[in-house]
Amino acid sequence: MISYKRISIKFILFVALFCVFVPGYDACSERERGALLSFRNGLIDEYGILSSWRSNECYMWYGVECNNTTGHVVALRLNAANYYGGLQGEVGSSLLELHHLNYLDLSWNDFGGNSIPKFIGSMRQLQHLYLTGSNFAGTVPPQIVNLTNLQSLDLSHNDFGGNPIPGFIGSMKQLQHLFLVASNFSGIVPPQLGNLTNLQSLMLSVNSLRVKNLDWLSSLSLLSRLSLSHIDLSHTIWLPQILRLHSLYELRLNSCNISTITLVEPSANSSSTSLSILLLSNNQLTSSSFHWLSNISMFIEHLDLSNNMLQGQIPKFLFNLSRLRVLVLYENDLGGNVDELFGNTSEKGILESLQILDLAQNKLYGSVPDLRAFSTLKEVYFGGNNLTGFIPPSIDQLSELRVLDLSNNLLEGVISESHLIKLNKLKKLDLSFNSLTLHFAPDWSPTFQLDAIFLAGCNVGPSFPKWIQTQRNLTFLDLSRANIADEVPTWLWSVSPSLYGLYLSDNQITGTVPNLSNTSIRDIDLSNNSISGPIPLFRANTIVIQLSENMFSGSVSSICKAHYGQLWNLDLSNNQLAGEVPNCWEKMPNLAFLNLANNGFSGEIPDSLESLHGLLALQLRGNSLSGEFPSTLRHCQKLWLVDVAGNELTGEISTWIGELYNTEFLNLGRNKLHGSIPVEICNLTRIRILDLSKNNLSGNIPDCFNNFTSLAQKNIPTYLVHPSAYLNFAFYNYNLPNVIIIVTYYEFSLIQWKGRESEYRKNLKLLKLIDFSSNRLSGNIPHSFSSMKGLISLNLSSNSFKGNIIPNIGDMEMLECLDLSNNQLSGKIPTSLAQLQYLSVLDLSSNNLSGKIPTSTQLQSFNASAYAENKRLCGPPLAICPEDSLKPSTASPGGNMNEKDGNNLSFMQEVGISMGFGFIFGFWGVVCTFILKKSWRIAFFNWFDDVGDWFYVRIAIFVSKLSRS
Repeated sequence: MISYKRISIKFILFVALFCVFVPGYDACSERERGALLSFRNGLIDEYGILSSWRSNECYMWYGVECNNTTGHVVALRLNAANYYGGLQGEVGSSLLELHHLNYLDLSWNDFGGNSIPKFIGSMRQLQHLYLTGSNFAGTVPPQIVNLTNLQSLDLSHNDFGGNPIPGFIGSMKQLQHLFLVASNFSGIVPPQLGNLTNLQSLMLSVNSLRVKNLDWLSSLSLLSRLSLSHIDLSHTIWLPQILRLHSLYELRLNSCNISTITLVEPSANSSSTSLSILLLSNNQLTSSSFHWLSNISMFIEHLDLSNNMLQGQIPKFLFNLSRLRVLVLYENDLGGNVDELFGNTSEKGILESLQILDLAQNKLYGSVPDLRAFSTLKEVYFGGNNLTGFIPPSIDQLSELRVLDLSNNLLEGVISESHLIKLNKLKKLDLSFNSLTLHFAPDWSPTFQLDAIFLAGCNVGPSFPKWIQTQRNLTFLDLSRANIADEVPTWLWSVSPSLYGLYLSDNQITGTVPNLSNTSIRDIDLSNNSISGPIPLFRANTIVIQLSENMFSGSVSSICKAHYGQLWNLDLSNNQLAGEVPNCWEKMPNLAFLNLANNGFSGEIPDSLESLHGLLALQLRGNSLSGEFPSTLRHCQKLWLVDVAGNELTGEISTWIGELYNTEFLNLGRNKLHGSIPVEICNLTRIRILDLSKNNLSGNIPDCFNNFTSLAQKNIPTYLVHPSAYLNFAFYNYNLPNVIIIVTYYEFSLIQWKGRESEYRKNLKLLKLIDFSSNRLSGNIPHSFSSMKGLISLNLSSNSFKGNIIPNIGDMEMLECLDLSNNQLSGKIPTSLAQLQYLSVLDLSSNNLSGKIPTSTQLQSFNASAYAENKRLCGPPLAICPEDSLKPSTASPGGNMNEKDGNNLSFMQEVGISMGFGFIFGFWGVVCTFILKKSWRIAFFNWFDDVGDWFYVRIAIFVSKLSRS
């Protein structure tokens, strides 16, 4: 017993001494704690990321890692990728007090475009530095070379202003991992990077870099990961150098402008046997590349050849790659019967490890194959092909399946529970745009929990499917064009706490929308339904709101109750909204598209629109807005589409309109504008559609239309969606690690086209149009109009133009529609008008034109009304001209003349004229000779007598023979 007590006392003393002399891992020093608090004080923490930085125990603070033995702070992990927003402010120099810090991660925060602090070069113990996506700008500080222990450096997703990658990075010889992705570097990739002989990862993609050669790569013998994506390799010998990298495991050459793969050294194939990940998407590779791949693909696990120019059958060797886990052939021209392609999949070893199969956006046909042999499949993409028939029930045997995409095919039939009942792990289901009918039992409760449901264009209705109510993890739900004719259920708005995108457009949905400010919805499209009631409140960080073509009514002042700092697209058009346009647009600083068209708004256009510096499209047409077109819009320099037609705007078109240099579509028609057209309008060099019709404009048109370079080019590229209108939103969660939404904005407007006013959607990109009709414009038609060779429609009708039609109007080669009616034009129709081979609509009526209508296929094909009320105009299809009245008409009974008839008439006229001149010169040539030369007269009449005697004898003999018989 005494012995036991002695042992216990000794043990207690040992523990006490250990606690005194050996500090615990939570014993954060006061100096380091103060340094961290000072660092925090220089930051703006809107999202409470550092809310735990209050207690005395540093090791308990978020992102702080201490050494278990010494208690010193050794790592600071403040990566904000999992937050909606990160830390802001400045990186404080108090971090220098953390003498033992070897790991610093400040990724995905926002440091306001400041430069990387120079003092970081004094943090000599750093081994890992991650500054990814933290809004640093400027240049890379040269002091960074002092980090002689640095092994990992990640400066990706920042903005270094187009500066070159600094060559001094090549002196940081301890570097093992270098990431410079999407950081706005440009220039030549410095060959000094070849000095980094310990480098294992080199990622340089998505910059504006070039390479002279890749000889320096041969020094990087330990390199296992290499990304040169978005570097033009079309003029560089790259393959031999890369295949000499014996340790290379991952190679990314996306968007490198590679069209062929040619081996300079045939033996180089055997040099790299470790290559497992090969990404060659977005190039111009053809099917000849498969030959090279067949020689190096034995160990390939991940192969991406998407967005290339591959044609023909998918080669069989790909199905013999036993290690292949990911095969991506998306967006090519590959064809063939899918049934034959997967016909022998039961053989042992065929793609037995395949997890992701992406054959979407090709030209495959046949039925959905039986994929039961691919038991490891997790993701299947067959969307955008020509698959027909039914979806086989055997699809439910793929028990590991997480993604099933059969969208945009020609599939038909009924989908029931039997197709999906065993897919317990399914996360994404995309059957959109097929002729499929979904028929489930009303009480069906699936065993899966989907993150994304895309059933657009399928027959889901007429009621909302109740089984969706069981999906509590939904991130995206698309039931647009789904034949739903039902009142929107209340459970839908809160079906999932993570619902990000809700798309219900083009149905017959009724009901109202509740307050959505407390939901997770950030992208909502309810357009083209019958939803009524007031505009609801939305979540403050909502990005897209599309409520057009419904029955929403009342004021829209509710949008001023919140600060929509991330709102990008707001479309409330074609509703029954009224009142004034809100004057709180400064609360939506990122708004790019605003459409309030075809409502009952009144009052003036608010000045606060000037705060929308990123605004691309403004559509306010079809309201009752008054006042002047606000000069504050001159601050919206990115405006590409402006449509305020069909209002009651007054005043003149100000000269500042010429400052909207990026505008391609300007519609000020059907207002009450007066004054002249300012010459500054010709500064809109990118204009494609210019409509000033139905106003009270007067004076001459400025003769400067040769400045419209977009209209001068016949084949200039035009966009259905403005290049800047594409916006990618990345949403991260455990089930969908990287879901990208492409939000597209379709331009549409009311325009006067071919004699009728219509709303054109999607095909508006095809138009190049000028409409100045129904004003009081006068003077001559400017000669500079003829420089617009790409113009498709020109309407100058119902004005007071005088003078002649410009003689070289035929230079406007692409004209399809020309309306010059109801003016005071005079003179002849220029013959060059006959050169317009695409002309399909013409109206020259109600002018003072004279003379004969030129002859051409088009001009004679128009109805006579196109030339009516021009008293001195003649020729088909009008009355025959007086000078032609004595000549046989070759016109058809209907007054039309085809090209062949016109050509024949011209030919006969030429023959007649030639015969007339021939007769005159021939006759008088002989007569004059006889008068002047006596010997010719005697000889001619002697010959004439002899001929007469010969005929007399012949006739007499013939008569004598006849009488004897």
